[in-house]
Amino acid sequence: MRSQVYEAGSMSRRTLGWHAPTTSPNMVLLNLRTLRDRSRAAVRNDGYAKGTIDKLVTNIVGTGIKPLSLAQDKEFRKATQALWLRWTDESDADGLLDWYGQEAQAVRCMLEAGEVFARIRPRLPSDGLTVPIQTQILEPEMCPHDYNSTARNGNRIRAGIEFDRIGRRVAYHFYGSRPGDLNDWDAGDLRRVPAESVLHIFDPLRAGQLRGVPHLSQALIKLYELDKFDDATLLRQQIQNLFAGFLKRANPGDTSVNALTGLSADATRDGRDVVSMEAGTFHELAPGEEVNFSDPPDAGSAYPAYMKQQLMGVAAATGVPYEVLTGDMAGVSDRSMRIVLHEFRRAIQARQHHIVAYQLCRPLWKAWFDRAFLAGALPIPPAYLENPTPWASVKWMPQGWPYIHPVQDVEATKAAIRSGFTSRSAAVSEQGEDSEVIDAEQQADNERADELGLTYESDCRQDAAQPVIVATRNAADDPPAPEEE
Repeated sequence: MRSQVYEAGSMSRRTLGWHAPTTSPNMVLLNLRTLRDRSRAAVRNDGYAKGTIDKLVTNIVGTGIKPLSLAQDKEFRKATQALWLRWTDESDADGLLDWYGQEAQAVRCMLEAGEVFARIRPRLPSDGLTVPIQTQILEPEMCPHDYNSTARNGNRIRAGIEFDRIGRRVAYHFYGSRPGDLNDWDAGDLRRVPAESVLHIFDPLRAGQLRGVPHLSQALIKLYELDKFDDATLLRQQIQNLFAGFLKRANPGDTSVNALTGLSADATRDGRDVVSMEAGTFHELAPGEEVNFSDPPDAGSAYPAYMKQQLMGVAAATGVPYEVLTGDMAGVSDRSMRIVLHEFRRAIQARQHHIVAYQLCRPLWKAWFDRAFLAGALPIPPAYLENPTPWASVKWMPQGWPYIHPVQDVEATKAAIRSGFTSRSAAVSEQGEDSEVIDAEQQADNERADELGLTYESDCRQDAAQPVIVATRNAADDPPAPEEE
């Protein structure tokens, strides 16, 4: 008999009942609608679920993942940045957000529902936009995940996505309106949109995965059960505060009055006596009547520890540290908190660059640059058509992290720049800023200060004006060399 190399792959007492079927990365499509609905319901009603999504959106997007033009010409870079900044206020096809607000909306939808679509909407020059293009954020329900067919041209349609014969995405099929809207939705109104006009943002956890999975999937059951337990504990405490007494007399007296309710003997609700309890009240019971109360187990002193342990499980499932999720910093030192935040931020940076920047920002920048070229909004020569790199090169910068220890962190950055381990431009970009913009602002500040005859300690030129003492080496001061044997 061949021995099992891995115990987890064996059939033994310890693995009895372990159901682990072989599934493709798209088997989740069978219950994707239920996953989305439960994830959205949790975010609507559960504070911890909402807090998890809020913390992730805030850290992934913040005030925005912004472009930094890397064009070769300095004046062209300045013109590009200025044009982009003006366009961000016009980007939303619905007219509600600027581009960075749309980034946050797209990331929130991706986390709640597992994926999101952004449609690129070209506009006419007569629409009066800075660059004739806008974007529209679409929830994943707009593209039916259960739509599988074969197009007239022979292309395969899987999960609402059309593929050509070599597996490239060539189109998406969208409803004309959001499913669930009873006023407008038409199940037969499916429209084909070319893939170059659609951005599909999701986390492809497995090769060949077509649609995204809600971020809360592994924590939904725990959040649901924990919320019920928390509510039941709260209700028990409320009931325990209802101190009431019951008086039992030998002579029931007037039988026309219910001794328990104090109401007419015929006063019932659905055939049962109407009973209410209030703190500090006494109810009279008739002979032979007794009152029994359920006695569920009390959370007692273990309740805080139990909630913390369960929330740590939620934090592990969602990738948000327990301290960040709950704000509970009890017993956490600044050093250990730094380790926790560094690990959390590393995961955030992976999502920023692998998903948001690559799937959302970069293709939009390309489409925006093409429209700016066609509209003549930028002085781009015809050579752009052959090689757009000299003009369209860009670097996407997330918002910088706040300092944990401002003095120590700034000194460490200064030492790294002086030692040649990094550059000032790289240090500035890590904070989500543009070094050229900062240089221009500093120059303007210095010129204004000189004009007004003002001197500030923040002016680095003041340090440069001080005499510099240079240490010189004198060979006579060197220690004598050891004699050769």
